Parts: sequence; C-alpha cells; structure tokens
Amino acid sequence: MINDLWYKNAVIYCLSVATYMDANGDGCGDFQGLMRRLDYLQGLGVTAIWLMPFQPSPCKDDGYDVADYYGVNPRYGTLGDFVEFTHGCKQRGLRVLIDVVVNHTSNEHSWFQAARRDPQSKYRDWYVWSKKKPKNAASGVVFPGVQKSTWTYDEVAKAYYFHRFYDFQPDLNTSNPEVQAEILKIMGFWLQLGVSGFRMDAVPFVISQKGAKVAKPEEQYDMLRTFSQFLTWREGEAIILAEANVLSGTDMKYFGSAGERVQMMFNFEVNQHLFYALATSDSRPLIKAMRSTKSKRDWCRKGWLTTPDGMCSI
Repeated sequence: MINDLWYKNAVIYCLSVATYMDANGDGCGDFQGLMRRLDYLQGLGVTAIWLMPFQPSPCKDDGYDVADYYGVNPRYGTLGDFVEFTHGCKQRGLRVLIDVVVNHTSNEHSWFQAARRDPQSKYRDWYVWSKKKPKNAASGVVFPGVQKSTWTYDEVAKAYYFHRFYDFQPDLNTSNPEVQAEILKIMGFWLQLGVSGFRMDAVPFVISQKGAKVAKPEEQYDMLRTFSQFLTWREGEAIILAEANVLSGTDMKYFGSAGERVQMMFNFEVNQHLFYALATSDSRPLIKAMRSTKSKRDWCRKGWLTTPDGMCSI
C-alpha cells in the first residue's frame, strides 16, 4: 500500500468515547477504557479509528456544540490520556481521525460570549449578525419541525445571530480570514497530538457564504484547498473526510480538478440504497447507485457506512 494514500485501503471504525468503555466506573466511557480495547479493534481488521466529538461541550447535541476546540471533556479524561491513546494506536499501526466541527460553536463558547457582550470585540465578526430579523429567516432550516428559524435574537448583543442548526449553535463566520486561520490552528494542534486527519462536519455549510443579505449563498470551494494545503504542509499523510450530502456530479467540486481539495467524502447515495437493499432484499438500486457514483479519478475516495456496529468500509 502506498503510504501517503493509506486512506484508499482504510477500514474505519467510528465510535463515541462516551459510550464505548468505562474504565473508572463512573458510568461514562473514557480514553483509558478505549485504550484497553485497542487490541480488540486491531483484531477486527480496523486500520483507523474515527472519534466523534470529545471536546468540552454542554452536550446539548452529542458534543457537536463545541465549547473549547483545544481540550478534552473531563468526563472522558485529559489531553494526556488522549496522547496516550494516539500513541497506543500508532504502536498497533492504527490511524486516528477526529471530528472537526467548525461550522458553528456552542453558545457557551468563550468566543461567542465575548462577541455578544462587546460589539468592539474581535470575536464579534467571528459570528454572523443582523440588527433586524432577515426576511428569509424561516428558510433553510436543517431540522423542520424542531427549528422555526435560522436567526435568533440575543438580548445581550441586541442583535440577531445566524445558526444553520439549533439556536444554541451559532454559526461561525467562516468567510472571515481570522476564523479560517483559527480553523487551521485547531487542525494543527490535533495533528501535533497524533491524529491522521479529520472528518469535517457539515462541509457545504462551512464553505457557504453567510449573512442577512445573502439571498443565494455560493460555495467557496477554495477554502477546502486552503485546509488541504495546510494539512499537507504539516503532515503529508493527513486527510479531510468531508461530510457533504450533495448530488452526484457536485461531489467532484469538493475533490477539485486534481484532488487539491478534500481527499475523501461520504457516499450518502450508496449508504441510503444500502439500507434500502438490506430492508427489501433488492440489491438492484444499490448496484445502480454504486455505478453512478463511481469516480473515474484514482485519487477520489468515497466512504460509506456499512454495519450497525460502526464500521465504515472504504
């Protein structure tokens, strides 16, 4: 296997630290417990472990409401425990991928708290604000029936803030160069601690233009090239696995014309037809989906979730 294209042959096991194994008996999984199971995971034939969010968080959305990008939730252990975990993986030839959730933060994040309190704070422009409620506030909700709007009024800021997801997850202004620089800093931090890449959450929203005056937001694909170039510079083998549920044909824009953007994407179309095939015992739609999404470019790789225990076969 060519080492810098390790992801081509990868078998990725996705898990939540919180629910995997509890080492200290407090009822919550932790990194020390996970380390005890590395031999078991290696025995399954796993070549990489993908960790769902484990950073400090109010956990109103299973940790996807991050309150600190540079730490570990105390319930799961310490940064030292995380480093011991990545070291244990390296000894066994296992790679580590982690979620990087940078479309939004928790509303308890210190950046948002500073932004809402002080209009002159540098963090004010790290989020998306509007003095008046935008006319399109009811459109573009991700969770119909749960969300009623993508804009919420903040009493402290005396302004509306944009949130593509829940109201406790204010969107970062990812078009802001300072925010992009911080995203690179976050990825560099975890690369230094032993990870081999990132499953980037909600990529279409990360690269989309945001703002009250944006009627038809355009995707800023070059942002992905910036992220990828940084990873290549810091750690040549590191990758971005993009969560982007987009139509077939659009997906190539995420890879780039020469693979200069993301290295991997989830194949949502195949995944959906896979479960349909299992439920109906009819594999024909699955075969059609696999053929229609097969890339003719060797450097493109699409992953699809395959088994209830968390295996992600590439």
